[in-house]
Amino acid sequence: MASCLVPGNRLVRALGPGGELEPEQLPRKLRAELEAALGKKHMGGDSPSGPACLVHFRLIRDLHQHLREKDSTLYLHELLEGSEIYLPEVVKPPRNPELVARLEKIKIQLANEEYKRITRNVTCQDSRHGEILGDLGKQVRSVKALVITVFNFIVTVAAAFVCTYLGSQYIFTEMTSRILAALIVASVVGLAELYVMVRAMEGELGEI
Repeated sequence: MASCLVPGNRLVRALGPGGELEPEQLPRKLRAELEAALGKKHMGGDSPSGPACLVHFRLIRDLHQHLREKDSTLYLHELLEGSEIYLPEVVKPPRNPELVARLEKIKIQLANEEYKRITRNVTCQDSRHGEILGDLGKQVRSVKALVITVFNFIVTVAAAFVCTYLGSQYIFTEMTSRILAALIVASVVGLAELYVMVRAMEGELGEI
């Protein structure tokens, strides 16, 4: 917080010999403090010619109070013409290395947690997508196996019928007898194939 000002030439001249403040009969202590402040060099000044002089606000308030008590025609704002408020440079304290390291560690942990959260959502979506594809593949394989089984059943029954029909010509001379024998053999073979198909399907359903 600012507590001093850099006096301008108007204030310096007013406190000098024959200045505007000489007829005001300033208290000896106040004049001494003001002259000491103007004559003292401040080591933190930024003036190119050397450190600047600083006057504390307390002395300015005392000067203003004295001028009001004397009903002076000299106003404070006139004396402060060209003066500037002195704002000292704020020196930042060095950062604690342990605190900096801890903050960096926390940042890394937060970044890792955020990355895990994002990748977890992606992994869940990928796993659901893989499960859907896996189920679809199982269904395709089941349909394919069913088509093959039905095709084998038809081929087997047809082959049994044809073989029996052609082979029965050495036993039966009538066409009706040969067809009946072929139908009987084809039916037996068909029933056997159906039994095997049912048992196989029961096994697959049991595994599911």
